[in-house]
Amino acid sequence: MSDILIVDDERDIRELISDILGDEGFATRVAADSDACMAAINSEPPALVILDIWLKDSRMDGIDILMAIKRDNPGIPVVIISGHGNVEIAVAAIKQGAYDFIEKPFNIDQLMVVIRRAMEASKLRRENQELRKRDVAAYEMVGSSAPFRALKAQLDKLARSNARLMLTGPAGAGKEVAARYVHANSARAEGPFVSVSAAAIEPERMEEVLFGRESVERGHEPGLLEQAHGGVVYLDEVADMPLGTQSKILRVLIEQQFTRAGGVDKVRVDLRVISSTTRDLKAEIAAGTFRQELYDRLNVVPIAVPSLAERRDDIPELAAHFIDTLNRTQNLPRRPLSEEAHAILQTMRWPGNVRQLRNVIERALILGEPGGEITARELQGEAEAGGDGTGVVLSGAVATLPLRDARELFEREYLLTQINRFGGNISRTAQFVGMERSALHRKLKSLGVVTGALAGRPAEAGE
Repeated sequence: MSDILIVDDERDIRELISDILGDEGFATRVAADSDACMAAINSEPPALVILDIWLKDSRMDGIDILMAIKRDNPGIPVVIISGHGNVEIAVAAIKQGAYDFIEKPFNIDQLMVVIRRAMEASKLRRENQELRKRDVAAYEMVGSSAPFRALKAQLDKLARSNARLMLTGPAGAGKEVAARYVHANSARAEGPFVSVSAAAIEPERMEEVLFGRESVERGHEPGLLEQAHGGVVYLDEVADMPLGTQSKILRVLIEQQFTRAGGVDKVRVDLRVISSTTRDLKAEIAAGTFRQELYDRLNVVPIAVPSLAERRDDIPELAAHFIDTLNRTQNLPRRPLSEEAHAILQTMRWPGNVRQLRNVIERALILGEPGGEITARELQGEAEAGGDGTGVVLSGAVATLPLRDARELFEREYLLTQINRFGGNISRTAQFVGMERSALHRKLKSLGVVTGALAGRPAEAGE
C-alpha cells in the first residue's frame, strides 16, 4: 500500500494526474475500466484510489467500484472525480464511503490538498488500528482453569448485550482486563474505552473530570463521559466516588445526558457502563457512603472475578504470557521457567493476585542473568516475602526435634504445599507425590490436615 491508483476512461486525464503526482513524489498506477481497476487492487492494494464516477464501456461504474472497494478493502481511501458532478452524485458517493468528491475540470492544488489529507487520514486510521491491537494484546485474557473458563463464558455472553456489569473481586485479579475483553468483543469495539479511576481523582475535581467544563476563556472541554460516547466507560472502584457525584452519575444512567460544569446546554451520550469494586457495596450502603439507587442501576449483571488463589492452574500459562509480553514490549530476555520455579509460583500466596505475578516475573527478567531458565533460587525470596510460610520447610526449630516429630512436620508441610499448589485437587496431588488417592487421604487424616482449597481456601493443619 504505497502507490496511488488512477481510474479514468480518458487517457489524457489519467496521464495528467499521474504526471502531477509523479512530480510530487508519489508512485502511481493507472486503469481505464472497472476490470483493470479491480485486477490492480487485487494484485496489490494501493494507498489511495482516484476514481472517475463515469467509466465509458466499463462493466461497473464508479459507485459500483467504490462499493466493492469499501466492502473488500475498507481501509483504502477513495477520491471521486467527475465531469458531470451534481449534489445528488456527490452525496451518494460520500454515503458509500468516498473520502471526497471533486468536479472536473479540477484545480491541481485542490486535488493535491484532498489527496494529502486522505493519505494522512488513512495513515492515522492504520496507526489507530495497530494501537488498538496492541491495547487488546496488553489486556488479553489468559487461562484454562475451570474458574477462568466459567468467567470467560459469562463474559462472552454479556459482550453481545448492552447490559451494565458490576465486576467484583480482590485487587489485581483482572477486573479491568475483563471489562476490556467485553468491550473488544462487543458491537462497541470500534468505539472508545475510557477508564475512570475514582480513587485517583481528587473529590473536588471529580465532576469536572467526568462531565467536562465550559468557560469563556477555554470554550468547551469534554470530560471523560463525553470522550466515551459511542463506547464503554469503565468506573473503577465506584465505592470511592463522592456521594454528590454518585447522584449525578445516577442521573446520567437514567437520562443519558448531562450538563458540563459552568455550562447550560445538555450533552447527550451513548454509553455502556461497566463498573468494579473490591469492597462490599451493601455494607457501604448500610454505612450511608454509597447510594442504593446507583447500586441498583450499576449491578444489573454481577460478575465475580476469581482471585489467583482460585485459579492456581493458570499460573504457568500466565507466567509464560507475561514473559512473552515483556519480551515484546520492554525487550526483556525471553527466559522460560524451570519446573522448580513453576512449583514455587504455584505454592506462593498471592495477595496482589495476577498483578503481583506479573511484577514477580518482571523483576526476575530484569534482575536475572540473560539466557537459561528462571530458577527456583531467583524466586525463593519472592516466596518468602509473599508470606506463604510453606515454602521453607527446614528452620532452626526443626533441628531441635526428634526425627519422628521432624519427619511428621516435614510431611505435613510438604503435603500442604502440594495440595495448595494443585488447588485442593487430591487426585492430582496424589499423582504428583506418588501415592494412591486412598493412601493420601489416610495420611492427611493422620497428620490432621484439613483440605479446604477446593473453594479457593488454602489447605491447613487441623487442631
